[in-house]
Amino acid sequence: MGKKRIIKKTEAPREGTPASRTRTSSRKKLARGFVYIKSTYNNTLITLTDEFGNAFAQNSSGGSGFSGSKKGTPYAASKAADLLSERARDMGVADIDLRVKGTGPGREAALRVFGNKGFNITSIKDLTPMPHGFMKARKPRRV
Repeated sequence: MGKKRIIKKTEAPREGTPASRTRTSSRKKLARGFVYIKSTYNNTLITLTDEFGNAFAQNSSGGSGFSGSKKGTPYAASKAADLLSERARDMGVADIDLRVKGTGPGREAALRVFGNKGFNITSIKDLTPMPHGFMKARKPRRV
């Protein structure tokens, strides 16, 4: 049969105690942030960092609830950027520098979200790797 459970009545928490307070804003405060947007054909990853590169928040299309081929869409990227911009607002970020990497369809959509949310965009930098120089030519075939 097992032990019987006894339910004890507890007092309601008083005002001002930690249990009764609701969290209104993030503990971390950040005045200026760097937003890194990595857009591939399969997903879009967005990270908020400080000027030293320490990550404060991140989100992706997959983390926003999209799965499969829907993760690579511009709509999924805009939803991921929307959630991250709300977190950035809670931290007190006003000025952002945008760093974009990749050639996926979500890069323009994510950029537009941060512009429409009222952030002061200081700069937009494209960090997409570009090949310079070419591979060495094959040696001629010996017959």
